[in-house]
Amino acid sequence: MTDQVRGFSSPAAPASKGAALRRLFASPSPIVIAGAHDGLTARLVEEAGFDGVWASGFEISASFGVPDASILTMSETLAASRTMSEAVSIPVIADCDTGFGNAINAIRTVQAFEAAGIAGLCIEDNVFPKRCSFYPGVKRLLADTDEQALKIRAAVEASSKDFVVIARTEALIAGWGLEEALRRGRAYADAGADAILIHSRQSTIDEVAQFADQWDRLTPLVCVPTTYRTATVEDLARLGFKMVIFANHGLRAEIRAIQETLQTLRTENRASSVEDRIVPLSEVYRLVNLNQLKTDERAYLPPDTESVKAVILAAGFDRRLMPLVSDRPKAMLEVKGKSILERQIDALQQLGVRQIAVVRGYKKEQMTLPNVKYYDNDAFEESGEMESLLRAGAELSGPVVVMYGDILFDRNILERLLQSPDDITLVCDRSWPDMRAGREAIGPDLVVESPTPRRHHRFLADAQPVRVTLIGQSIDSTQATAEFIGMAKLSARGCQILGEVYRELRERGADQPVHESPSFRAAKLTDLLHEVIARGHSVASVGIYQGWLEVDTFDDYRRAWTEVG
Repeated sequence: MTDQVRGFSSPAAPASKGAALRRLFASPSPIVIAGAHDGLTARLVEEAGFDGVWASGFEISASFGVPDASILTMSETLAASRTMSEAVSIPVIADCDTGFGNAINAIRTVQAFEAAGIAGLCIEDNVFPKRCSFYPGVKRLLADTDEQALKIRAAVEASSKDFVVIARTEALIAGWGLEEALRRGRAYADAGADAILIHSRQSTIDEVAQFADQWDRLTPLVCVPTTYRTATVEDLARLGFKMVIFANHGLRAEIRAIQETLQTLRTENRASSVEDRIVPLSEVYRLVNLNQLKTDERAYLPPDTESVKAVILAAGFDRRLMPLVSDRPKAMLEVKGKSILERQIDALQQLGVRQIAVVRGYKKEQMTLPNVKYYDNDAFEESGEMESLLRAGAELSGPVVVMYGDILFDRNILERLLQSPDDITLVCDRSWPDMRAGREAIGPDLVVESPTPRRHHRFLADAQPVRVTLIGQSIDSTQATAEFIGMAKLSARGCQILGEVYRELRERGADQPVHESPSFRAAKLTDLLHEVIARGHSVASVGIYQGWLEVDTFDDYRRAWTEVG
């Protein structure tokens, strides 16, 4: 006897799926694998408890809607096999037909499949183009034995010690008899094949049993009991077969189930007619690991922007911009073909924020952009931003972005704000100490932050969380660390905090001053934020360095035309 088996000694800890497959070959139990053609069917194979997945050429071809006749390319088969391997933790063995060409092609095939994480492959001795073993009325031509042995040797030597190469002979399928099948099997084993697959289309076990009885190599045997369907794994193991492949039963079951379901749907014309034969959507979600997706999204992505709302406060009237705003609100001033409001909405939508509300007041009839919800503050002349914000109270269920309607900003500023996990977050421009001389006359909303943030370029993150400890226009400008730009984000809890503080202030009376404003009704957003901070609630700062512009004066408007792209 010639022993050409490549080390099936049991490894201590397999470093790859190929090593895991070799450990199965070294174990005393039979290896039982089942066919699949995509990630989902491979996962079902694994869940059913099989030892591995057979990336079936028959199933993959059928999934493309073409015969199993060497129609698909190596790349297409590789892509399908890789998808299966990535979907499961168990080994995947790829059915590679003839190796997609001669020995040189087989070398590249082995290298590509092993690099893709496939545990092993099977190469058969049909001539190209192969035909499915069970197609009726097909004349079989087999490759020259010596040439096929060289192809197997090339495949073995092109792979690592972990990769498993199975050689398959179609001699029994072609009607060339038991002796020819044995001769070919021995030649392939002597060439270094890790296992020999003997294929048969007889309805009984007799033909493969005779082959196994006369097999005189240590190389393990593999069989595919598609036609001798009454044979059990135990029967085949007793005959000497190490691996049993149920090659295409999943696909065939799938076809019947889909046919019957679709026919019933078409006849009954109602979804409930098939409810008893289909799995609930929750089962699909489980199989595709939806819970893991949600976990990863919470860990690594900004908050779900599909659920983030935006409220734009654009009710006010600014006499400093007359006569530019004589016929339109400030937010509708055009900058290079688009209004300020349109630019804000575009930025929000580009980052996935679709639910946008605008609080309008002055010249509200001019504010009619589509796909926006509007709230009116008709008392805009007497009321402040806090009143406008509460007019849109229905939107304050969090998470929500709140911004003034007169600011232009780089999109990355909004992106950083959306990533904030805090309940209340303000965007603060830390260029204030550098730009103070040119901004003091405007009466900016200043903030003091703690710990005092380092002076840095806007794209660098803070080394540690920074909180706003003071906010307002009356802060000593030399003590201020930044300027609040009029953009904030509230979580659901943040909205609740603002609501609680608002109600507490309202109960004190409409004529009572609030921080820097003479009355509750005239209170600004910064007054409300001041009261939130005064009650011990945490307000986070997202620090930036310029990249925005507030349009308060004609000079601001002229700058916008110069600087905005």
